[in-house]
Formats: sequence, C-alpha cells, structure tokens
Amino acid sequence: MIAIVLALDIAVQARSVQPGELVVLSITLPDRRDTVRVRAFDHDVPAFATGPAAWRALVGIDLDRKPGPYDVTVDAGGGLTATETLVVRPKSFPTRRLTVDENFVNPPASAEARIAQEAELLASVYAHPAHERQWTTAFVRPVPQPANSRFGTRSVFNGQPRNAHGGADFLSPAGTPIHAPNAGRVVIARELYFSGNTVIIDHGQGVFSMLAHLSTIRVHEGDRLDAGAVVGQVGATGRVTGPHLHWAVRVNDARVDPLSVLQLLGEESNVVRRP
Repeated sequence: MIAIVLALDIAVQARSVQPGELVVLSITLPDRRDTVRVRAFDHDVPAFATGPAAWRALVGIDLDRKPGPYDVTVDAGGGLTATETLVVRPKSFPTRRLTVDENFVNPPASAEARIAQEAELLASVYAHPAHERQWTTAFVRPVPQPANSRFGTRSVFNGQPRNAHGGADFLSPAGTPIHAPNAGRVVIARELYFSGNTVIIDHGQGVFSMLAHLSTIRVHEGDRLDAGAVVGQVGATGRVTGPHLHWAVRVNDARVDPLSVLQLLGEESNVVRRP
C-alpha cells in the first residue's frame, strides 16, 4: 500500500519583510478544511477562506519589531501543519528635528486625565475587533493626494524624542472629502485630544483604519460603511500645525504602513480583486 502524505503550501507576499510592513499569506490546502489556525509574532492571526481549499491571513510586522527570524505556523487540523520563517530585516526610519511652541510639545496638566482616558478607550477598541471579516473588495485611497509624510518618521521636538509616526499623512486641502478605505463598522467618531476629529473603522479580523484631524465628521459610531463611503472632510483639528489627513492602519495590533496595504490589497494589487 502506498501512503499518501498530505501537505499544505504557504505563499508569502510583501513589499519587504521589514518593520511596519504588511505580509499576506496565501495558504493552499490539499482538500477542504473548516478552520485554519495561523500564529505569528506570538499572536493568533485570523485566516479566512478564499476558495474551497484556499485561505488567506494578514500578518502585520509592527513598527518596533526587532530584526531576526520569526516562525509563522499554519495548522489546518488533522495533523496538517506547516511552518514558514519570516526573516525581518532592519529598516532605518528618518528623523526630523523641529523647534516648536513648548505648549505643542508638552500638554498642560489639566489635559492629563483626558489623555489617559482616551488612551484606555483606544486600547479597548483595538483589543476587541470584529471576529468576522467586514470587507470583501479592494482597499481604496481615502483621498486622491499622495502621501507627503513618511510612515515611521522619528520626531524630535525641542530636543525631546517623540513616538514614531505610526501612519501616513496626506497634504490634502481643507474640506477634501475623506473616503472609507474599505468596508467596516465605525467604532470611534468623536473629537480626541491628540488626533482631533477622528474616525476609526473596524474592518474585522484585527484590521483597523484611523482617519484623523478631520474638520467635520459625517458618520456615527455603530454605522456600517461600504468601501469609499465619505466619513468626513480634511481639517486641522487636534495637535497639528496645518490641514492634512492622517491615516493609520493596525493589523492584529501591529502598526503598518497604509501604503503597504494599498499596494498589497488595493485596486492595483493581484492579491485581492473586486468580485
């Protein structure tokens, strides 16, 4: 009798395997399976079926992830497992040094309680994503203008290092309509201390979009949106010096460059296409 060995295949797609990048895993199975479990960077990563024996998982490499080899494991049950090693390469991010008004650098003591409450709110939102994938089409640009501020830039204000820039900025004129990058549910639609008028969309399975510094918000918390729905207009609210859109993306709690999402899952990619 000839023994038949079942195997699964993992294909890796990414702009680069570096901090701040999105990695798309395409998993091909020998037969139909009800569930596929993926684990990467010490996190359980949701996977979703794209065909009778095909699955996909989105893995984010956080902005602060240290270089080195990391194992990604895939378990389809019944002893059908595989491991793929991602070797995260170093990445140098630019640093900008600015001299600004001291009040812009250090918030007043009167704002400390509010800032702490909003940090807890955001942490809770990101910790409880929708289990089901809310999007089925390609990601779209929220504004037509190109990004003018690089993801991951390290800022030093008045000699004080600040947190790395965890999104992409688009120098769009005030009043420019802002579109939902993809379908999802609005989980935040309110004014926040640092990001001003802010909309956060839960796209499901650990994927979130934050759209910040809006002049006006045109959606409400709990709303369900289609890709491209207008959520508000570009403004200069919050801790900013001029009108622009800040778009940040989280994938299973990893901060990733939104431009990598557009390249891998946008309308120009070959990973996800509109039905």
